[in-house]
Amino acid sequence: MNMENGARQERQSNMERAALDEHAQFLGKVPIFSTLEPDELRELGAVARRRSYEAHEVIFHRNDPGNTLFVIRAGRVRIFLTSPEGQEVALALFRAGDAFGELALFDGQRRSASAMAIEPVEVYAIQRQDFMSIVMRRPHMALQLLATLSQRLRQTDSMVEDLLFLDVHGRVAKKLLELAGTHGVVTPEGVRIEMKLTQSDLAALVGASRESVNKVMSYLLAKRYVSAEKRKITVLRLAELRRRIT
Repeated sequence: MNMENGARQERQSNMERAALDEHAQFLGKVPIFSTLEPDELRELGAVARRRSYEAHEVIFHRNDPGNTLFVIRAGRVRIFLTSPEGQEVALALFRAGDAFGELALFDGQRRSASAMAIEPVEVYAIQRQDFMSIVMRRPHMALQLLATLSQRLRQTDSMVEDLLFLDVHGRVAKKLLELAGTHGVVTPEGVRIEMKLTQSDLAALVGASRESVNKVMSYLLAKRYVSAEKRKITVLRLAELRRRIT
């Protein structure tokens, strides 16, 4: 009996080590953690907890306590704000390998925006206390995190600039090109955006009304700049669409 218990415990230990190695291997591919050594990644993987969310499930709301960093293992997540009138503005779209919620790791303040699963999502959740405990011993992790925050700030600046200087037509064209670059798959017809987008979704991404975006999309479809099937958009004429950004 003792031998059986010992063998069972060893198998369990081997499974746990394999799981930690899997966590560490995945986290090592995430830009925010790409400079970490294997032992550091295993330490981080040991405190990461896997969570799952259904499509359209809210991961956190604006003003929720901010004490967790999320790393997407599978699926896509939308970060957004909601106006007092109920209109949503999407700030960012994240996919597998991206991290979000990192601002809370520095200040521990409430969430500045909401996050929702676009489709079934699986994440690694890392608590601020656990993360900061590791950072205190690995200062270079903080530098990598600062670089990520700087990149996010530049993206926000770009969004504000688009709202100020581009009309709805230009913003839609630019967003479609951006999505084609980050979520696109090359096909014989063009670049298909591998994300189901309603016109309400696209309106939220460009900070415009659904009616305005509907007019722009009708024009782009009629001119064969893009095609749409089953809520997936294919960019047919990249160069011509790029010239619409004026």
